[in-house]
Amino acid sequence: MSADKNAKWREDFPIAWGADNYITRRDFTRFLVLVSGAMVAGNSYFLLRKYQSAQQPAAAVEIGRVEDLAPGQVKLFRYPTDDDPAMLIRLKTGDYVAYKQRCTHLSCPVHYAANSERLECPCHNGVFDAKTGAVLEGPPPRPLPRIHLSVKDGKIFAEGEQEA
Repeated sequence: MSADKNAKWREDFPIAWGADNYITRRDFTRFLVLVSGAMVAGNSYFLLRKYQSAQQPAAAVEIGRVEDLAPGQVKLFRYPTDDDPAMLIRLKTGDYVAYKQRCTHLSCPVHYAANSERLECPCHNGVFDAKTGAVLEGPPPRPLPRIHLSVKDGKIFAEGEQEA
């Protein structure tokens, strides 16, 4: 009796189930074009946003006073926004340099090693030169972004950044 029920059901719904799972080349191509177009549109948005932010010069921000740092010391600050950690370093020579504090490998925070005048990333053993920001060791693909500094009336100002 169950064979009769299956036969009746198949007559009422004549669907070839094996062919139902196949997708035509035209449908597959349409799907690829739509997904690719969405990816281009999404990436274009982020690219335009980065380009627009690069066109707007960052305002000068006072970081501290010249006498606040002795040679070999570091001062942490935020620049150009509160979400961007940075560090001001007074080298042993007395010169001031400032860098973004995120490693260019995976954005881990870098730390200043005063005895060797290097910036070290503890996550993956990345090492940068404190004078130039250049990569000395490890996996970082590019130097640290440097922040331009100026000194006026004994005060140190951050006045923009140089992309790595």
